[in-house]
Amino acid sequence: MNNELIIAAAGSWKTTSIIEKSLKLKDSILITTFTESNEEEIKRKFIEIKWYIPKNITIQTWFSFLLQHWVKPYQWWFYEKRVNWLLLVESQSAVKYKWKFWNVCYNESEIDKYYFSESGKIYSDKLSKFVFNSNKISWWNVINRISKIYKNIFIDEIQDLAWYDLDIIKLLFDTNSNILLVWDIRQVTYLTHHERKYWKYKDWKIKDFIEEQYLSKTKTCNIDTTSFNHSYRNNQLICDFSSKLYPELPIPISKQTHVSNHEWIFLIKKSDVNNYISKYNPQILRYEKSIYPELNYGFSKWLWFDRVLIYPTKPIMEYLKDWDISKFKSIAKFYVALTRARFSVWIVFDYDYKDVFIEWIKKYS
Repeated sequence: MNNELIIAAAGSWKTTSIIEKSLKLKDSILITTFTESNEEEIKRKFIEIKWYIPKNITIQTWFSFLLQHWVKPYQWWFYEKRVNWLLLVESQSAVKYKWKFWNVCYNESEIDKYYFSESGKIYSDKLSKFVFNSNKISWWNVINRISKIYKNIFIDEIQDLAWYDLDIIKLLFDTNSNILLVWDIRQVTYLTHHERKYWKYKDWKIKDFIEEQYLSKTKTCNIDTTSFNHSYRNNQLICDFSSKLYPELPIPISKQTHVSNHEWIFLIKKSDVNNYISKYNPQILRYEKSIYPELNYGFSKWLWFDRVLIYPTKPIMEYLKDWDISKFKSIAKFYVALTRARFSVWIVFDYDYKDVFIEWIKKYS
């Protein structure tokens, strides 16, 4: 049994390293990740490197993995009706009624209403809790079956998993399969669900979870914090600037070898944006409600561009004025937006330029 957690920086080729590692193995391999976008990106990279996906390798999203291998085979131990796949929810599900500022939910014993919609689809925020309980009730038949199917299980973007998913990670660690977790500590832009369980480990504290909930119980997991603390995408200027958002963490070292005559972090007024776009053709990023070819911060997560132009939120602009990290909650999404660029980042900023005195920032005029 070999368990490993790799902590990586943006642009460190962490997904590529998973693919290269997979291609060296002959045993069965599962590669799973949270979003369909990253699933497609992994498949694309396999085709790019190998021209095909080997038969011993399965690539699927986390939800699909749970439904296929955790829900379907032994669900009858826990629930007799047919599960009609998944219902994605963004907020708390199984709400019976609202009372003042609180949601009153169905009791967990009301399985039909607590876990499932009226159409029989399982709520996405209840999925990992359902499969954890199914495994327990079936006397660990679920996890034993999975370990027989896959000798190696690689989980990319582990930062997107939450609460009951972490219990599933613990179960996987105790199997005979080799478990590899790849974690970009600064890019917690999505979560599978928002349960209160393991609340102290929210955001980027998965390493703490493994150390306290697993390693403290004489279990083993190798934690690698140094091998991927670099970026092949961003120049050092962008590495330094974006790292200001996470002062507790080491600054990634740029291994980007290309050179441009236009490299910096710029502030630009809205009135100058069209002129800049016509000259440099940057990728435009918005926090939300983008219209193609513009992109939302989160959706750009698996992409990169020579230059980006970012429309910031008001809290981000306030943050740029005094560098107070407590002023906004979208730290991870802003970090993602900054680190999409190889050479230069432009931030649309209509506050008075004289209010901003930040190292590395130039003011376009």
